[in-house]
Amino acid sequence: MFEPSITNLCRQLRQNQTPSEVRLWKALKHNRFAGYKFRRQHPVIYQSIQGNRRFFIPDFYCAEKKLVIELDGKIHEFQKDYDDNRDFVLSLLGLKTIRILNEELEESI
Repeated sequence: MFEPSITNLCRQLRQNQTPSEVRLWKALKHNRFAGYKFRRQHPVIYQSIQGNRRFFIPDFYCAEKKLVIELDGKIHEFQKDYDDNRDFVLSLLGLKTIRILNEELEESI
């Protein structure tokens, strides 16, 4: 389905989750959130040209609801333009992105 390099990158990201990602994953895994299946660090391909795939790897993805959940730490304060562009590209695929600040997640899941 995906190239080995994409798969390996996703595995690496899953093995090195932030504390906020671990916390949210506990609430989402095994269809715990309203019965919906979420994947973590699952690639979303948005363009393929001559075998070269361009993709984003959202923190969490629900195909059934066409929903992406991104947890934003301090780094996202410095990459707002990149995040806005990424959200726009995902919206062109019919996906809705919800961004949650790590601090918000710590206050209440």
